[in-house]
Amino acid sequence: MAVTSAPSPLRPSDPPIERFDRTERVVHWLTASLFVTLMLTGAALYAGPISTVVGRRDVVRTIHVAAGLALPVPLLIGFAGRWGAALRRDLRRLDRWIPDDRVWLRRRTRDTARLGKFNPGQKLNATFLGAAILLMLGTGSIMKWFEPFPLSWRTGATFVHDWVALGVWLAVGGHVLFALRDPDALSSMLRGKISARWARTRRPRWYEEETGMPAERLKSRR
Repeated sequence: MAVTSAPSPLRPSDPPIERFDRTERVVHWLTASLFVTLMLTGAALYAGPISTVVGRRDVVRTIHVAAGLALPVPLLIGFAGRWGAALRRDLRRLDRWIPDDRVWLRRRTRDTARLGKFNPGQKLNATFLGAAILLMLGTGSIMKWFEPFPLSWRTGATFVHDWVALGVWLAVGGHVLFALRDPDALSSMLRGKISARWARTRRPRWYEEETGMPAERLKSRR
């Protein structure tokens, strides 16, 4: 007797699963707002045509610096205390790679990957943006309060700041594009919950962790 796996049907009554709690959603949207503020004010400061249209460089610069200094604050506050338990779990998930992540990275085997809560693209994006926060904060501080630093440091900080900013534009743009292509996932960042069907088909390993039920059931075949 051979044993094969087949998808188990989902009943319409299967309840949705909580994907992000309130703390995670607040941290995400506050951080996203600060990133957008930095991107737009940075463009107004450094892109000639945009700078000419916007004007008021001192005000724009002040907003840019304030948003940059505030950027890590939502994550740090969300991470602290009992309210950040889910956020801390998800940060550990983002930092942990499993064998199926490598399967997903290969296009020809992607459909066979049994993913956890986050796919490898999301893990790479989170790693880059986390590093970008530190780099932009450090280099931006050198550019703002430049007096104690030698010219070589200021030149290097400007170079790194500009190129990381370009990377942030690409990473955030890609993140938004993929979010718009998956309305269910986008809705879960607004409302917190996602359908059991989405979890079972897109993130079977996470579905099993959350529900204690197999994403696939065994079926006997004679």
